[in-house]
Amino acid sequence: MEYLPPLVVDPPGEVRHSIVWLHGLGADGSDFLPVADTLRLPPELGVRFVLPHAPRIPVTVNGGLVMPAWYDIHSLEPGAPVDLEGIRRSAVYVQSLVRQEHERGVEPGRVVLAGFSQGGLVVLAAALDSPDPLAGVMALSTYLPQAVMPEEALPRSIFQAHGRLDDVVPFDSGLAACERLRAQGHEVEWHEYDMAHSVCAEEVADIREWLLRRWGSPGDS
Repeated sequence: MEYLPPLVVDPPGEVRHSIVWLHGLGADGSDFLPVADTLRLPPELGVRFVLPHAPRIPVTVNGGLVMPAWYDIHSLEPGAPVDLEGIRRSAVYVQSLVRQEHERGVEPGRVVLAGFSQGGLVVLAAALDSPDPLAGVMALSTYLPQAVMPEEALPRSIFQAHGRLDDVVPFDSGLAACERLRAQGHEVEWHEYDMAHSVCAEEVADIREWLLRRWGSPGDS
């Protein structure tokens, strides 16, 4: 599978931390491009944003239409088959981006994986299957089938958020993911909002606060 080069937004000074942020179904890396400004992270943190593009593949639930997707979706019904091969392929790609950041001087422990909807599931799969330390994971408006979870995984710090009015990924699916992650020993900070399948200003503010806590003050080493 070939991937277009990610969009990259570098800080004005030294790069000290990175966020690899995956978009949802049918979008591309530019979907979360404004987030670099919206989060208003202190320049001293030196945060690089890496915004990859999903490959274009046929999506079964959309009548086989070819579109950017991290994996195929057969159906939105409970109990539908899960494209484990596609999820794992994309998770491996995300892990390669973490290694790339390491090669560019940012250790895995300073990298946050973030994803919305499909992208959220992929970053969770990548984190749960990785032996590397990570600064944390942000799983936004997403879900996590039991079949995707490994038997064991390094404990992760996870920011999970969902809209109570989500008509694409049901709110209960997000809650079920949170329960599965906590049962496996992960530290999940759960947030819910009166929104649909989207991102709201209150959520962005909560994300900013969580990132600052994960990375400490700008002067920390």
